[in-house]
Order: sequence, then structure tokens, then C-alpha cells
Amino acid sequence: MTTGIVMSGGGARGSYEVGVLNYLYGEFARHFGRMPHFDVICGTSVGAVNGTALAATTNDPTPGMRLLAGVWLEQTLSDVMRLDLRQIPRLYRVWLGGGMPAGIFDSRPLARLISHRIPWRQLARNLRSNKIKALTVSATNIRSGRSTLYVDRAKGVELPRGSMRIVVQPSHILPQHVLASAAMPVVFPPVRIGNDYYCDGGIRLNTPTAPAIQLGVDRMFVIGVTTPRRETGIAQGLTPGASFLLGKALDALMLDHLEHDLEALRMINEILDDAIEAGGPGFEDKVNMVAATHGRPQRRRIKTFVLHPSMDIGLLAADHLRNHKPRLSRIIGHTALRLLDVGEGADADLASYVLFDGDFARILIDLGENDAARHRDELAEFLFSEPSSQ
Repeated sequence: MTTGIVMSGGGARGSYEVGVLNYLYGEFARHFGRMPHFDVICGTSVGAVNGTALAATTNDPTPGMRLLAGVWLEQTLSDVMRLDLRQIPRLYRVWLGGGMPAGIFDSRPLARLISHRIPWRQLARNLRSNKIKALTVSATNIRSGRSTLYVDRAKGVELPRGSMRIVVQPSHILPQHVLASAAMPVVFPPVRIGNDYYCDGGIRLNTPTAPAIQLGVDRMFVIGVTTPRRETGIAQGLTPGASFLLGKALDALMLDHLEHDLEALRMINEILDDAIEAGGPGFEDKVNMVAATHGRPQRRRIKTFVLHPSMDIGLLAADHLRNHKPRLSRIIGHTALRLLDVGEGADADLASYVLFDGDFARILIDLGENDAARHRDELAEFLFSEPSSQ
């Protein structure tokens, strides 16, 4: 049985994923007396940062996830999104392009965080010793518009297939791959890898479920960062501004990717169930024999568990920006985000994606831990049950 974890993009909302992981390798592991284990780890954008940190510490995940949570809690807006006077004359390139790549904010603090806080040598050792089978990180090639899926894998693990929109690239995943995956367009400058520039992998492949399936997972744990079936929160009679609409567009983009993938997977599972019931014993083996003769992957049912935030993160961001008194070093960033996104509605979706702040991270980490704890027994059944008991 091969188990995979998929972590999607969402900027500062990624601290929710950290909360879930911190619970799984903390209180959850202590309660059941065993650690969850993920053979395949797939991440996009901020999910690539968290996924790579998990892959690099899977040999000792409890302190690894505590360290990851600590990194999120220590950060300030200036740590991740620095804007200084030297950048201001160059901001015209964000709009016009040309010359060196540019973003509104300086990505060097984020690059240092990724380079220095993830144990890269241990990641390589974990793959060589088969503690994990594969780690994938996706980024968007600016020239072609296609997703590039970087795959770091243990010996003998086959690459997933590419497609018209996905280029599969075997690679030792390094800081530049993760930085490229997390480079939100306009906010951060694109990252050069080889002869091309890359930006946020969430543009085309925000929830990398297909690579996880092609890498052989039978169970797939997916952490989302948006809340399904939510209202917009705008007051009657008010016209939404650009930042409000952009926040809603980002929310829809994140959620639609995930819901589309899961709906397709549910449909395939149902078709397999119906075919096996109609064909009788041995039908599944016959189907897979035919698939093998055509060089196609084995057909199998994929068991999934999806965890969404139980509270709307946009609402939490708005409440935080309105009511929280930041430390002196964080006042400028908070003021800018309040001007950016709070006004028309009760939520602050756009700000929630860029609110890289330890005080806000604490709220989302706590939410992730509490949401996972509410599903403790279901998670244990999903992660620990034997195949015969499914």
C-alpha cells in the first residue's frame, strides 16, 4: 500500500497545512503510538515549501514539523516580502517587463528562508535510503505557459507521464525549484532555472493529484486551503473593488482545481467499482493485463481523504487586520494590507494570500491542528488500516 500527501498552493494560507502536519506528527502520533508515513509527497507553490520540508525531515518528522511551525511563527512581512527604496525605481519592470526579472517585493528573504531552514542533504539521504519514494514540485514555465513537474525519486521509481500541459523533469530538487514554485506572479520576481524563467506552479497545477496517482499511490491525503460552499460576504448595495474581485478569483482558482480533480477521481472509482461488480471475480486482473499490453498504468481504486479549513480564512484575515495590534516592526505591512483588501466585504481574501505574519500564522496553525483533531479517528482509519479492511 502506497500513501501520498498532496499540498496545494495558497501563499500565507500554507500555515494551515503546517498546522495539520504538526498535529499528525505530534498529538496524533502520540495518541496512536505510531507515525503516519507518506511514500509520495507532492506540493505546489507554498505546498512545495511545506512538502519539501516534510520530505527532508521524514526520517524524524516530529521535531521537523515543530521546526517548520516555528519558522512560520517567527516570520514577519518584512522577512518574506521586503520592499526597499532601491526597488522602487525598478518597479516599472513589473508592468513593462524587460531586463532583469522583477516583482513588487524582493524575494531574497524568502530564498534565504528556503535555503537555510530546509535540510537539503537530509532530503537527498531520505530518497537514497527509500524513506520516501518521490517528491514532486511544480512550477510554471513563463515562455511556454506549461507546468513543469520536477520529480526527485528513489532508485527504481518510474516517472509519471507528461501531457500537453505538463512537462515532467527528473531532477534533484534544490532551493531554486521550490522558490520558483512559490514565486507568486507580480508579487515576487520569476526564477531562472536553466535557460527559462519560472513562476508559481499553482497557476496551472495547483493541486498535483495526477502526479501522485501516477507515482503509484493507493491512498491520497489532500490538504486544501479554501472553504467550499462559502458566501462572498459583501454588504448589500456596495460595489466590489478590484482587490475584492481578485481575492474571489484566487479563491475560486484554488478550490476549482481541487474539486475538479476529486470529482474526476470519484467518477473513475465508481466506473471501476461498477465494472468489477459486473465482470465478477478476476475482472480487475483481466483489465490490468490488457492495460499492461498497451503500456498503460495499472487500473486501481484510489482512496482519498480531503481536509478543508472549517473556518473561512478570508474572514479570519479580515478580522485579524481590523482588530489585531501588530508589533511595531509589523505595523507598515498590516496597514498596507488593510488598505488593499478590507472595505467592501467582511472578508479579506486577497490579503490572506500575502499575510506572511507570525501572528496570523498562529491562527491558521491552530485551525489546522483543531480541524485534524476533529477527524482523528477517521484519519487513523485512513492512514493505518490494512488494505483488506477497506
